[in-house]
Amino acid sequence: MTEKTERSDADWRETLTPEQYHVLREAGTERAFTGKYDKHFDEGEYYCAGCGQKLFESDDKYNSGCGWPAFVAPAEGDAVEEHRDTSHGMIRTEVTCSNCGGHLGHVFPDGPRERGGMRYCINSAALDFEPEGDDR
Repeated sequence: MTEKTERSDADWRETLTPEQYHVLREAGTERAFTGKYDKHFDEGEYYCAGCGQKLFESDDKYNSGCGWPAFVAPAEGDAVEEHRDTSHGMIRTEVTCSNCGGHLGHVFPDGPRERGGMRYCINSAALDFEPEGDDR
């Protein structure tokens, strides 16, 4: 197992944009239909904007109409962690980066049935994208 990314709050504030900090470190949510990856369907891979860990692949992205990028599954089984979230008077499943613990969004069991039935609803601010063929 690799060593997890740990940084001070001051370092996170210095390295992330205010919106990225709000989403990744304060479990914030960007407004629906405003994120740069909501309607983005280029071929490539999505990485954590906080630590650079690969999280999702474009083959697993689909247009759910929810206003945020939606994926049917993480890129690798251990790329994300899931946690019970009871904030805002709801019971949901939060998704975080397994490396740095950054908040990514939530997962819901209303995705395409033919692709496993899950919808990973992820904030664009939590992601960086690398087009297919680019080396990281």
